Amino acid sequence: MAESTRLVDVVQDRIDTFLRGQRPHLDSIGSDLDPFSRFSADLLHGGKRFRALFCYWGWQSVAGLATSFDPLSRGSGREALASVMTASAGLEFFHAAALVHDDIMDNSDTRRGQPAAHRRFEGLHRDESWLGDGEAFGRNAALLFGDLLLSWSDELVSEAFDSLESRAAALAARREFNRMRTEVTVGQYLDILEESAWGSVDDELLLSRAQRVIVYKSAKYSVEAPLRIGAAMAGAETPVLDALSAFGLPLGIAYQLRDDLLGVFGDPQVTGKPAGDDLREGKRTVLIATARATLPANAVRLLDELLGDPELDDDQVQMLQATIRESGAVDAIEESIAEQVEKAQRAIISAPLSGSARQQLSQLAETVTARSA
Repeated sequence: MAESTRLVDVVQDRIDTFLRGQRPHLDSIGSDLDPFSRFSADLLHGGKRFRALFCYWGWQSVAGLATSFDPLSRGSGREALASVMTASAGLEFFHAAALVHDDIMDNSDTRRGQPAAHRRFEGLHRDESWLGDGEAFGRNAALLFGDLLLSWSDELVSEAFDSLESRAAALAARREFNRMRTEVTVGQYLDILEESAWGSVDDELLLSRAQRVIVYKSAKYSVEAPLRIGAAMAGAETPVLDALSAFGLPLGIAYQLRDDLLGVFGDPQVTGKPAGDDLREGKRTVLIATARATLPANAVRLLDELLGDPELDDDQVQMLQATIRESGAVDAIEESIAEQVEKAQRAIISAPLSGSARQQLSQLAETVTARSA
């Protein structure tokens, strides 16, 4: 995975360069905007860059069929590489915006071991002894911060698409990007809808509804869409796009299932989130729906009563964790993850992709689903 490691460094450099370019504009408006510069640099520093990697390997799935140039060289293909790296950076800005907005909606206090953006703005209000409600200020400022990151994402992606030699490829990539934005936004709505509407839904529908959330909030957005955007930038035809979807969608589902397990059982020192954070937030995930389907009625009532209580103490979290484990849901989710990864791997065995991309995607399939954070 040495090449992927170098790619992560290239994307980070593109992000840092863009942020440095934005700072003079913000400074010219006023020093009051310094938090936007600092918070964006902090939020966009580091990370696994999975979306950027999938965008690149989607592009290389096609580009590698026609060229053998070193993807990080300064020779042939440099302009095409610059475009896909810029698009990859744009996807990372979009992801950062989604995290900011997600933390507001979930009322999360932390992100990657640091205060969430709305908490940082709230802390700024408190430290400066400003007037009014500090929590409301933090929330409103973070909403605007997320919107700014979305704007910057579109700026980068537009630059990338406009620089492509093929107008048809640029239009196709833009369609993929637009579809991704629509799907992740409505997927986020479906997520918060389940937290409120689950009580009025028949029990037998809860699992399918939770699976729908996974597909549109995460699976398509995290893996399938970046792959298709990158491939479209290289002029991919339908068979390649179909093969990448057949790989990306099940892998994205497995990715989110792993995330759901980490949200309940993850080590706070590794995930950067409090233990059982999803339990306090009341996430109605596939894990929870699977547990409810096998638990006795009294255990289901207790789970429903406690899930979503922001004041859950450590003992209550541990009790819920034990209940979920004893239901067999964890084993079922692990089995489902393995099945989805196998399905993804099968999809690219004979797919019309470059050999290097096929190998790297196979390795990424293991990496993104075996992670502990």
